[in-house]
Amino acid sequence: MSDLPRKAVTRTAKLAALPLGFAGRATWGLGKRIGGRSAELVAREVQQRTADQLFKVLGELKGGAMKLGQALSVFESALPEEVAGPYRAALTKLQEAAPPMPSATVHAVLEERLGEDWRELFLEFEDKPSAAASIGQVHRAVWHDGRNVAVKVQYPGAGEALLSDLTQLSRFARLLGPLIPGMDINPLITELRDRVSEELDYEQEARSQQDHAEEFAGDPDVVIPGVVHQSDQVLVTEWMNGVPLSDVIAEGTPEQRDRAGQLLARFLFSGPARTGLLHADPHPGNFRLLPPDEESGEAGQWRLGVLDFGTVDRLPGGLPQTIGDSLRLTLAGEAEAVYELLREEGFVKDTIDLDPDAVLDYLLPIIEPAQVEEFTFTRSWMRNQAARIADPRSPAHQLGKQLNLPPAYLLIHRVTLSTIGVLCQLGATVRLRDELESWLPGLLLEEEQEPEVQEPTIQDPEVQELEVQELAGEAPLGA
Repeated sequence: MSDLPRKAVTRTAKLAALPLGFAGRATWGLGKRIGGRSAELVAREVQQRTADQLFKVLGELKGGAMKLGQALSVFESALPEEVAGPYRAALTKLQEAAPPMPSATVHAVLEERLGEDWRELFLEFEDKPSAAASIGQVHRAVWHDGRNVAVKVQYPGAGEALLSDLTQLSRFARLLGPLIPGMDINPLITELRDRVSEELDYEQEARSQQDHAEEFAGDPDVVIPGVVHQSDQVLVTEWMNGVPLSDVIAEGTPEQRDRAGQLLARFLFSGPARTGLLHADPHPGNFRLLPPDEESGEAGQWRLGVLDFGTVDRLPGGLPQTIGDSLRLTLAGEAEAVYELLREEGFVKDTIDLDPDAVLDYLLPIIEPAQVEEFTFTRSWMRNQAARIADPRSPAHQLGKQLNLPPAYLLIHRVTLSTIGVLCQLGATVRLRDELESWLPGLLLEEEQEPEVQEPTIQDPEVQELEVQELAGEAPLGA
């Protein structure tokens, strides 16, 4: 019955062949170089061929291979256009689909987890999956009470495949580094490994999704499908239509792009404040753009649908106030205060001394979107940021190597970077400052926050008359 472990030898062979392929292309590139081609042209050609092979292999496999591919796909904005362009379609495919498992396997899982009479739970069940991803696939169905539902079925052996793939990939993570300038791939793989158990736990995913669904019920901007049923390896939730964010990226109107970008930023920063949870898998395949709610009777705007709560970061107090404090101080240009705060929180280790002004210069370009009322995220802006940090000759690269990322901030950092990557893919113009000021603790000082407007109270007429008499001296005070 197990689909993935049976092919473990084939999977390992395909992954193991990647570094050999990289080495072969490097040798091929050296030959080209000897033949008189410029180093820059040869490097680009080698990089493009390497990227083509990498994402072809990651797309063919499920498990950890595809999981890494999805995580990397949001960073394609950082790649040079001549490299990213040819395989952007492959990246989009990673976000939305993988080869499905056979119907017989799906039926066997449903029978094992829901019982022999599992078909009685559904009025209809579509054998052909509507989506297939890294550890499971989704089937459209009609629940026995008439509700349209999504049935998420976990691949048999998905856990073993995830761990096996990520272990194999970690052995040559440094070879993947040049594909995403400025990013260390190894911590990403380590983090994905550490969260395998969460990803496979559909009970925990159901709880996280339902918490969000209840909090955002009736929200005019964000829609979360409710949980209908959950058992080991099977999760049934309300069905959600809408335009996949990957389609908006490929061919959306400017209005759709901007709206999707604004709501994506709003969900990222409001989620922890409202639910104590951070959705930690923000690739385009997990979002839908939904038309206005016609039932509300309002003109309305497009809404953001959010799927897949298999990976979340638990932040009971919302995002750490340190983030808001450091951003506020950086915007104010207070280099010494920013440096001291970063040192206190462990971003600068006690054994290292850095120039506070240099740290400020390193941070300011990164927070450019928060310095203005609205900012247009573009692939070129992302590429410039990546190049600035990745270039070994730049001061930013040297300083960045000396900064430390405390474990508590690792997932927050990746989610933020991933979201920015999606915003750049959208080319969205976003009022990011508005979302930060609304949801990020510490960004606004208390005196900067809008004062609460006191609603006028309606008093008893006799009490009101007595107060008037007191003010006029016609009645004793406190009567």
